[in-house]
Amino acid sequence: MSSLATNHLAADHLAADQLTSAAHRCRLIYLHGFNSAPASTKARQLQQWLQQQGLPQACACPALPHLPQAAIAVAEQAIAAARSEGLLPTLIGSSLGGYYATWLAERHDLRAVLINPAVDPHIGLRPYLGPQQNLYTAETYLLDETHLAQWQSLWVELPTPSRYLLLLETGDEVLDYRQAVARYAGAQQVVVQGGDHSLRSFAQHLPAILQFASAGLAPAQA
Repeated sequence: MSSLATNHLAADHLAADQLTSAAHRCRLIYLHGFNSAPASTKARQLQQWLQQQGLPQACACPALPHLPQAAIAVAEQAIAAARSEGLLPTLIGSSLGGYYATWLAERHDLRAVLINPAVDPHIGLRPYLGPQQNLYTAETYLLDETHLAQWQSLWVELPTPSRYLLLLETGDEVLDYRQAVARYAGAQQVVVQGGDHSLRSFAQHLPAILQFASAGLAPAQA
């Protein structure tokens, strides 16, 4: 993996025994992207990897409705469920899910891993107004001004850099990775040369994602 830029990535280092203990107190909540679903490749990779680590309880992948406010409500239910179980939620947002994760992280005082995140869907998705179909569920719906207005209402003016781990690939054919680099300046950032919007290198980042989530626990909790 060729990394173009890495900022502060070692700051949250935990010893192996601390990581193992802390990981059992974490819940990674994966928020999928536009017209995607929990059946997406990255969501399944995450679930399978956590199972291999003996952490099947550490992952939730809710199905997000196409309406933004409804998607936020579903994500907030997953956050509340994790907390009710005594677990620390950490968000993983891919593409549009990264936009949602930013709003949720700021509102609920959480950490978030952002994967090739959408920066301004209320602008970027305007050209796609009209009939849409979910790539996994085949659900059809009309993307309209209501979606754009709800996305705009979720805009975070100044994200808190310390909350985020940003994972980008320069070959993203959908979004300009440089916009995310600028918007999340000061956050932990890993920018990989090449790749595409799906983040081909995702599997290589899984240990770092779990470390980032586990580091969110206070020392006494970890």
